[in-house]
Amino acid sequence: MKITIAMDSLKGSLTSLEAGRRAAEGIRRVYPDAEICIRPLADGGEGTAEALTNGLGGRMRRVSVTGPLGEPAQCTYGILPDSKTAVIEMAQAAGLTLIAEERRNPMHTTTYGVGEVILDAYRTGCRNFLIGIGGSATNDGGAGMLQALGYGLLKENGEPVSPGAAGLSELSRITESRLSRELSECTFRIACDVTNPLCGESGCSAVFGPQKGADPEMIQRMDQWLAEYARIVRGIRPDADPGRKGAGAAGGLGFAFQAFLHARLLSGAEVVMKETKLEEAIRDSDLFITGEGRLDAQTVMGKAPVRAAQLAKRYHKPVIAFAGGVTKEAMSCHEAGIDAFFPILREAVPLEEAMRPEIAGENLADVCEQVFRVIRIFYKDWQNEKSF
Repeated sequence: MKITIAMDSLKGSLTSLEAGRRAAEGIRRVYPDAEICIRPLADGGEGTAEALTNGLGGRMRRVSVTGPLGEPAQCTYGILPDSKTAVIEMAQAAGLTLIAEERRNPMHTTTYGVGEVILDAYRTGCRNFLIGIGGSATNDGGAGMLQALGYGLLKENGEPVSPGAAGLSELSRITESRLSRELSECTFRIACDVTNPLCGESGCSAVFGPQKGADPEMIQRMDQWLAEYARIVRGIRPDADPGRKGAGAAGGLGFAFQAFLHARLLSGAEVVMKETKLEEAIRDSDLFITGEGRLDAQTVMGKAPVRAAQLAKRYHKPVIAFAGGVTKEAMSCHEAGIDAFFPILREAVPLEEAMRPEIAGENLADVCEQVFRVIRIFYKDWQNEKSF
């Protein structure tokens, strides 16, 4: 029996690879000789760098950068030496979780640390970048990142603009005199499932500003500043398009990546699956196992387990999913490619206990074992069965 496992993390409990290993443990209790391939799975958000780096045999690097409010932040990113690739989560340098709720204010939060991480990775030899840009605390259009990379975002008097969205109100021109030309050697793939444009009713200020601490007046002002920023950018980058899908991701960071670094914005899950060669593994398997912390209505809206299940269905593979919790709305997952799903929680316990890594891992292994015992009832002689 050949089985491929690619589970998203059970956040707060098990990483992607830990979940995959515990699922494999349960399967081997029933089929000890099963050929099991474990791949990491993530959607470009929290946990992507660790999942990809560990899954592909890379190493993690820790660097101190400028945090979203100018205070030092410790950012951990991955390095895949064979492909000279850095795997970065922008939220580690400019994320919402780095700021206490009462201090959140996109007028002053900056993406400067994101640029510092890119430069650090470049100095270690990376020339390819895979960057997840979910969970930002910023709305500066990527201005801070550009400043860290050497672009001059200047006031009328020639001084640098202030950090944060408020700095865009001071912007008069953008220069490239201090820019490292070596950045032109680099490629950037941006893991992003946000399709919002830079400005307008569906732009980053209006849609994501409130969760970052913006009130209605701030949203209106930031939207106007971003529109003027886009006009200035187009003066030196005529192809820059503030209306392009994803331009509004991470408070306009998507726009900066597209306009200045020729980045490709791609589905986070699709990027991870391609990087880990998940398709090849599934194609040669009899069965595919996936899952996440919670299967619900949002799962079918492009989340990683469904993306992976749809990939498996290209090759007509059966798909089973396991999750920490399952809602009634998860029934829609059947139409999205998941043939059957199972919650791993077997008794009513406090949430804190259920989420303990050792408890979650034990529950996952035990439920996988029972599911495969059912499979064995109907396929007692699996060696003679080519497929389901």
